[in-house]
Amino acid sequence: MRNLKIVGVLPVALMLLCIAGPTGALAQLAGVSSRKDAPGFSLKNDKGLTVRLSDYKGGVVLLNFWATWCHGCKTEIPWYMGFQHKYKQQGLTVIGASLDDGGFKVVEPFVTAKKMNYPVVIANDDLAKQYGLGAMPMSVLIDREGRIADAHSGVVDRNEWETEIQKLLAERR
Repeated sequence: MRNLKIVGVLPVALMLLCIAGPTGALAQLAGVSSRKDAPGFSLKNDKGLTVRLSDYKGGVVLLNFWATWCHGCKTEIPWYMGFQHKYKQQGLTVIGASLDDGGFKVVEPFVTAKKMNYPVVIANDDLAKQYGLGAMPMSVLIDREGRIADAHSGVVDRNEWETEIQKLLAERR
């Protein structure tokens, strides 16, 4: 199991949180004027290409911190694949930020087996800390201006999260 030093959470506690189901109602989207800029990143995908958050400005990003050993992550990934397919033309991009030790050697077989249809990068502890990762999975909705509109640790409520995605996609710059 991954040794997460990033937020002082014991790996066993993190794993237990990861196994848990939805953690209750989601917070509503933050008001436009109260949203903070999302920490930028520049990370490599499995093809060696650089994925930069700034490249997605103008669209909505669902950034998902996950790992191959995380049961809650395995629950969400098919949902996020569905969101990517359903809302891509409206401007949504899902980015999977894996926190697996071993990099793509560990992640690539999982991505291939699941036929993940969105960019996957290998995140680092520093980025996870910047986003306030406390439990996995952790999902962050980033608006068209590159600001955090909502963040959720633990398995999201699929329907509520989709409603929030729809609201963000409807917002105009």
